[in-house]
Amino acid sequence: MNLPIGELLVKMGHITDKQRRFILEKQKASGRPFGDIAEESFGISARAVEAAWAEQYSELTRHVDPTLEQVDSDVLPLITRRQAWQFRVLPLRYEGGSLLVCTTRDHLVRALNFATAHIDSNVFFVLSEPEALGEGLLRYYPMDGMTPQMVRGQIGRSDATR
Repeated sequence: MNLPIGELLVKMGHITDKQRRFILEKQKASGRPFGDIAEESFGISARAVEAAWAEQYSELTRHVDPTLEQVDSDVLPLITRRQAWQFRVLPLRYEGGSLLVCTTRDHLVRALNFATAHIDSNVFFVLSEPEALGEGLLRYYPMDGMTPQMVRGQIGRSDATR
């Protein structure tokens, strides 16, 4: 069930239903994004809007296991090992004119910001469980001391190297 961002913000407790209706009216008149109006009118943080967007996107996109996905070796050089681990992104292949990139729901906003700034291609995100992404990163972008659990954030780098 795909909820509009306004309903998600209400469900998350960031705005009231009355505020949601006000924003929708203002949006209808101006054509501006819902989140932009929510931030301006009610002081909703950009982080709250991003969290609602990530929740919405998570319901819309495919969920994959990157260890089972076909990975085209030609797309791997589009990012460095450091970028793959830092932004939790794994390019998989081109599909339908867009670069298919795997990340997790929790890293989606950061991955999107990275891709917008650093990948010169249309990007379509698919999501995976953190440890599955970590396994994929380990396979295609190995780095000393990095482990699949780090994608979930369960342990720090110093713990992994002991």
